[in-house]
Amino acid sequence: MSGMIQEILAFILATSGWVLVSSTLPTDYWKVSSLDGTVITTATYWSNLWKTCVTDSTGVSNCKDFPSMLALDGYIQACRGLMIAAVCLGFFGSVFALVGMKCTKIGGTDKNKARITCFAGVAFILSGLCSLSACSLYAQRITSEFFDPMFVAQKYELGAALFIGWAGSVLCILGGCMLCFSIADSCTKSQVSYIYKGAASHSHISSPRGQAKSVNQRPPPDYSSSSRIQHFDKNAYV
Repeated sequence: MSGMIQEILAFILATSGWVLVSSTLPTDYWKVSSLDGTVITTATYWSNLWKTCVTDSTGVSNCKDFPSMLALDGYIQACRGLMIAAVCLGFFGSVFALVGMKCTKIGGTDKNKARITCFAGVAFILSGLCSLSACSLYAQRITSEFFDPMFVAQKYELGAALFIGWAGSVLCILGGCMLCFSIADSCTKSQVSYIYKGAASHSHISSPRGQAKSVNQRPPPDYSSSSRIQHFDKNAYV
């Protein structure tokens, strides 16, 4: 029962993290223009993996999509690929986790369900690592430009989407690890029960004093009155 509760809790954590990671991909405000050293702010610049935008003081936003994928910076292309891989891995992890959990009726035998659940846990861990790498790579580029004294262009700060991505990555990794550990606990319990059953069957064969009984032991002779009469019926009248 505890293993089933652990699997359900792990599935909730991992699925919640996958939802956060999936929402991070199209979210705005991956980076926001810095207000450091600015006295009067007339516009706010922000961008994500797909477009760059500017919002004026009246609240009107003008956005421009990135014209060419091949003309983008390498870190943006890498972040796109890692985030898409994270979403796909999280989707497959959710499907396999539903099939392999103990509370579901599909998946075959317990051994097959354990393998499927372990695969789902590995998929969630990889999804969290991909999302964590993408958000960290993007944040590293922002911070390196911000603290570079030779960088004279517009400087940016970390946006809200990065923190959402980090939170989702941590939940995916925690949920995947809990799924893998739940399978390890169930395998250990099954092995212990198998050893206990083997010891119990061996104790039934052996005698209480530890001496083994003979398998081909003959039954004791019957000394009842009927058997004695049948044995001595030939000499009854002698």
